[in-house]
Amino acid sequence: MSKGEEKINLKKDLKTSLEERRKELEDAYFALLNILEDTEENRKEAEEGRDRTLAIINNFSDGILIFDKENKLSFMNPKAEEFFEMKAKEVIDKSISKLSEIPLFEAITNLLGKESKKIFRRELAFKKSLILEVTIVPLKKGEEEIGTLIVLHDITREKTIERIKTEFVSLSAHQLRTPLSAIKWTLRMLLDGDLGKLTKEQSEFLEKTYKSNERMIELINDLLNVTRIEEGRYIYQRIFCDFVEIVQSVIDSYKREIEKKNIKFEFKEPKKQLPRILIDEEKMKLVIENLLDNAIRYTFPGGKVTISTELLENEIEFKIEDTGMGISKDEQPRVFTKFFRGANAIRMDTEGSGLGLFVTKNIVEAHGGRIWFEAEERKGSTFYFTLPLTRPKME
Repeated sequence: MSKGEEKINLKKDLKTSLEERRKELEDAYFALLNILEDTEENRKEAEEGRDRTLAIINNFSDGILIFDKENKLSFMNPKAEEFFEMKAKEVIDKSISKLSEIPLFEAITNLLGKESKKIFRRELAFKKSLILEVTIVPLKKGEEEIGTLIVLHDITREKTIERIKTEFVSLSAHQLRTPLSAIKWTLRMLLDGDLGKLTKEQSEFLEKTYKSNERMIELINDLLNVTRIEEGRYIYQRIFCDFVEIVQSVIDSYKREIEKKNIKFEFKEPKKQLPRILIDEEKMKLVIENLLDNAIRYTFPGGKVTISTELLENEIEFKIEDTGMGISKDEQPRVFTKFFRGANAIRMDTEGSGLGLFVTKNIVEAHGGRIWFEAEERKGSTFYFTLPLTRPKME
């Protein structure tokens, strides 16, 4: 091949190489443009998403506070501004210690300092006309804590309605108790023959009336107990008592019921003497009565009820076990709520207010104790509660 031909071929190769390079550059250019367009679209979408989220938060009916990982306030929505009666710019970037100097913020900062490691709720009265349910949620990115979210929900109206309802129930119960007591003693006098001898038929009718009146008085007393619990004035007089003696006195008062129902009964006294504990004796008797009454009521004839007490490390444990109808699994979460009665219990016994276990739980917890149960439908129930040995704090 001649030199001229070589030059021509070299030029052709060079031209081809340049064309290919230009094509590659053009492709890269257009690809870059597409990437930039996608990035711009993503940026716009992100901004729109951020704006939507911010609009939702700003128009949220609950107050929102966000603290960063240094516990400085980084965000406050308009509803929170309304609750605290100040603008966000006045408190943003302030630390907990600085915010605690502001009266309305003090309760919030106290909660953050104590329990910011877990999700929890607390009701706080910020002023007479404002009661908030405060929910604190730790914010995490993976395992790293990046801040704290606080949600402030206004429950003032609900609490006002609840207070009015409680006051109405209390007033009604007090007004009903007086005439019912008068009826009770009049019926008792008739049944005892103080006003003349009665025929057998008359005595039977009056006895049924007396029992119905007694049930009404029990219901009124339960309602009064509930209103006192809700008003926080239920535990009155605590004295050092022998717990086993209290249990035995309640058992003695139920001996007739146990025999009448033909139930096997056992009281397992502790192997060692229990120390005296500081409790409200009257209220503790009510706790044991409620648990024993339920065990007897819902255990079939021929069944068994067992009570035991035991000294643990720092507390006394009470246990009552029965072989009765038990509690269905889906109903168990509601056992200690007001007015709850299991479907099987209603079928077996139509009487009952559904307030006994609610009252029982509140009495135990007011003493600093714990209460729980184990149950299986048609196989029986076991209820436990504990009382601390240390002196409880007076409310």
